[in-house]
Amino acid sequence: MSDQTALYVYALVRHAPGAADGVTGLDGRPLRLVRVPGTGFAALVHDASPAPFEGGDDQVRRWVDQQSRAVTAVWERVGSLLPMTFNVLVADEPPAADSPGGGGGGGRRAEQRLMDWLTERAPEITAQLDELTGRCELRVEITVDRTALAPQEASTPMGDTRLAARTAGMRRLLAKQREQNLRDAAGQLADTLHAEARHRLLSVAEDYRDRGRVHRAPDETDVLSAALLVRQEDIDTVGTVLTELGTRHPAVRIRFLGPWPPYSFTAENQGMGEAGAPGGAGSGAGADRAGTGGGL
Repeated sequence: MSDQTALYVYALVRHAPGAADGVTGLDGRPLRLVRVPGTGFAALVHDASPAPFEGGDDQVRRWVDQQSRAVTAVWERVGSLLPMTFNVLVADEPPAADSPGGGGGGGRRAEQRLMDWLTERAPEITAQLDELTGRCELRVEITVDRTALAPQEASTPMGDTRLAARTAGMRRLLAKQREQNLRDAAGQLADTLHAEARHRLLSVAEDYRDRGRVHRAPDETDVLSAALLVRQEDIDTVGTVLTELGTRHPAVRIRFLGPWPPYSFTAENQGMGEAGAPGGAGSGAGADRAGTGGGL
């Protein structure tokens, strides 16, 4: 008997025949679409064992990256998609305890369980797919580089010549004071920039979510880290807003990532059962979108 008694679910997508053709997921597994009867959407899945994918940090990051690439490939073909978190599995239903023969009766197969669950939520899922058509997620991270602040912002209590004539202990004290001055100046600039950048980005984005910091050098002060939901045609406008901000403030450092499927803007990331919210560590093609999984 095959041990492939579960479905690993990647996303819910607008049904489009052939949208998963040639797309592979975790460890090169071929993906397929399972259409939900009576609806216009399907589940993007591969056949799997009921056991969750577990491993070391590097292995999990590799799987998350593979999942992200697969979801993005299908999203680019269909235009609207609700991504799942990592490790969302739907298994065959266990036999009923009171079945004849001491538990010999079979429950629903994994695919039927998935179809039943999705059919119950069809209106909600359809509405979300409609809302996200033509939309994408962008990530923006803004910091202030303290080493690039203007000389007057980095001033010390005395000039370099007089500082050189001081004792080692006094030089250390003055260096600490200078570093604190830099931090204070960067903090004041960051507060001003946060309000300005948030206002400008909200004028373009349809939705905005604050995120935890992902990247920052030791000499940088956080300004803003956010996920934006924008129309595809507004991506360049977001880039223009950020370019203007960087031009006016040379000490600002901006990281602008995407476009990606709307991971941060789907209801509970469409997790099933005990599926968790996205989080985790990583970069690039989406390793920072890892999350805890769950299943039926």
